[in-house]
Amino acid sequence: MRTIVDQIRDYSAYHRDGRNKLTHFIGVPLIIYALLVALGWFRFVAPELLPFPLTAATLFLLGVTMYYAKLDLGLALGQLPFSLALLYAAEQTSTLPFRTSVAACGATFVGGWIIQLIGHAFEGRRPALVDNLLQVFNAPLFLLVEVLFALGLRQSLRAQVAEPLSPH
Repeated sequence: MRTIVDQIRDYSAYHRDGRNKLTHFIGVPLIIYALLVALGWFRFVAPELLPFPLTAATLFLLGVTMYYAKLDLGLALGQLPFSLALLYAAEQTSTLPFRTSVAACGATFVGGWIIQLIGHAFEGRRPALVDNLLQVFNAPLFLLVEVLFALGLRQSLRAQVAEPLSPH
């Protein structure tokens, strides 16, 4: 498995323009929310049997959090409150009348992608996931890392990400 430095470095190469980064702070959460809404339609255990609903969204988020923890436990823990907030909001939407839920899901998914593509027009480069679909999982970590770097935190990671790649 590639390291957190490799993942952030690769994703950063597609996101150097500040306007593009800004659009991602809006578009990425919208897209994740929409995906969690859609996954929330698939329910496995009645909510009264657990303190939280067990849905495909819950399982997906658990898997992504485990992936993040394997990359960097501190970042995984830092990302978790945002992921849980999106999961909670998506859960509320996924239990609305189905047509309403589908409309909300579709609008936020399409809107999120429009915002993302506007950012990439500023960047002059296509989205990272066009070259590697798995980059979609790195977007939330990239946003967290950008905030941490702006706050002067995780400077060791910042230095490693900024290092030029050595020829193999």
